[in-house]
Amino acid sequence: MQSSDIRDITGPLAIPDPWLVPLAVAGVLVALVVALLAVRFLRARRRAETPEARALARLEEAGQIMDPSCAREYGVAVSTAIRLYIEERFAERAAHRTTEEFLHGLAATENSPLASRRPLLERFLQHCDLAKFARLRLTADEMKTLHASAVRFVRDAEEAGPAAR
Repeated sequence: MQSSDIRDITGPLAIPDPWLVPLAVAGVLVALVVALLAVRFLRARRRAETPEARALARLEEAGQIMDPSCAREYGVAVSTAIRLYIEERFAERAAHRTTEEFLHGLAATENSPLASRRPLLERFLQHCDLAKFARLRLTADEMKTLHASAVRFVRDAEEAGPAAR
């Protein structure tokens, strides 16, 4: 009598090449190392670029739309450039506050390095707000003046010395 637990002969099993697994692991490790180095390089480059350089670059970009027909967009661009600069350079929350909230907070902190620049900032930001929200039509000369005051603000702050970064 034959037992039913006997199995028939099967074909050979495929054994992967012994170098395939280590090669795959090495490839993944190389990819991770390259990604890590790229991230570190980009972070170091970002840290090396100063807030002043970033602000001046943003203002340069804003200067590309310096046209009376784009007054609102220009007002948004220069205002954003200065507000982000203030946040990066002076650690003052400015980008996500209204002009009134920002200026009120600035008045409350007398020891802020921005306190002496408050009148200039107030005029600048209010003029930007008029272009952004009241749809004030800025002339080319007004836009140039606004741009020059923004650049002057950044350069004066840079010459004033270190601040909270």
